[in-house]
Amino acid sequence: DVDPRALGHKCLAVNLSDLAAMGAEPLAFTLSIALPPTRAADQGWLDAFSRGLFDLADAHACELIGGDTTAGPLVISIAIFGRLDARRALRRDAARVGDLVYVSGCLGDAALALRALQGEIALDRPTLADARARLEWPAPRVALGRALSACAPQSVHAAIDLSDGLAGDLAHILEASGVGADIDLDAVPMSAALAAQPEAVRAACALAGGDDYELCFTAGPEAATTMARIAAEQGVPLTRIGHIVADPGLRWRSGTEVRDLRLRGYDHFA
Repeated sequence: DVDPRALGHKCLAVNLSDLAAMGAEPLAFTLSIALPPTRAADQGWLDAFSRGLFDLADAHACELIGGDTTAGPLVISIAIFGRLDARRALRRDAARVGDLVYVSGCLGDAALALRALQGEIALDRPTLADARARLEWPAPRVALGRALSACAPQSVHAAIDLSDGLAGDLAHILEASGVGADIDLDAVPMSAALAAQPEAVRAACALAGGDDYELCFTAGPEAATTMARIAAEQGVPLTRIGHIVADPGLRWRSGTEVRDLRLRGYDHFA
């Protein structure tokens, strides 16, 4: 039941987010799409899908350069290409002990919307509309990624986009870098709508829900002033939620208490 214009937007947005996570400049993409007969014959659906796709592509000067169209169950596959100076690439394996852990924006609204749409929780109409916009119209943080890349590797080190949830995606950084992290649960940014939910819903959505497409990154403590400047220039909040430690693993803290949350991000192959 998704708006085809939103579907076109999101298909490209999630790929742009991968480029943002490394600080890359978007260049071009390919689109391979399998269409069932009902969709192939529905000009209105195709027009709306294309409009959502190309509006975002144009905003990032990212050209469609090829792909394929065939018949079958609806499958949309995009491969995207970007460019960056390899010396300034934001990588998963570059976190350092003593780094601060930051996230952009706020987390969990997309997962909150999905739960409401699946009937697991009830939201009033305006709240659902706002949350659903986060689910269906994610904003890839390309400009933010470029700004962070400009600070690498001196002050900004590792980064990843939050597609599968903070618990799972941050764990990728920790594993690749051979380090651990202490995360302050009370510092994780979330909307007022999510903050009003029971604790279990808040944790599941903000920490493990996924589909946020915000950036999670690590930076040296000396970069705090620079992070404040970048946040102001980009108009995107950057929140410090914890720090990198030598002891492997991800620990959730609330005050002086370590919480045993046993959270995992979305696993595509589970």
